[in-house]
Amino acid sequence: MNEADFDLGEGLGEGVRLPSPAGAPSAPKEGPSGPIAQSSVAPEHAIELLSKIGLFSALQPTYLRRIATLGLEEDYAEGALIFKEGAVGDKVYLIISGAVRISRTVPGMGEEALAVLRTGTHFGEMALIDDFPRSADARAHEACRLFVIRKEDLEDLLFVDRDLAYDLLWSFVRTLSGRLRETNDKMTFMAVTSKF
Repeated sequence: MNEADFDLGEGLGEGVRLPSPAGAPSAPKEGPSGPIAQSSVAPEHAIELLSKIGLFSALQPTYLRRIATLGLEEDYAEGALIFKEGAVGDKVYLIISGAVRISRTVPGMGEEALAVLRTGTHFGEMALIDDFPRSADARAHEACRLFVIRKEDLEDLLFVDRDLAYDLLWSFVRTLSGRLRETNDKMTFMAVTSKF
């Protein structure tokens, strides 16, 4: 997988196959697609959410306030599809409550769970900086509430505010660099332990 559309730091499984009845290949639990409700977020609450997410935590409060005005809350029922592998990425998601499962469907084998992300984590942020399709499915593992920022809205803000764009770019670089180091460490560990 060349692109990770999810936070690799928390809840990462080692490609866990979800259990299936009577040995049959498991399929993702089907649920409704899309949010069951959308609402605006009080700016103070949105700023608090953003400040707890590594991607945004280093930004000045004035920048957080500008980004906070872009977001909406979306509620998803358990099993609901948030986005599908191969879809165009147009939003970043912050988990306010509940849990989201990031997975891929392996032909003939069923659903391969890559991560279960919980409150305080984010996913889908790669869509903000590239135009590649989503690399995995995202489903509501439990009923969840998400803070959602659309790529188009953030791009408009960054076009107008170049200082904010600069700071956010460096935040992305630090996040991706940290993930690369973490992946290298995991690959080294796997290479060393597989020899024994």
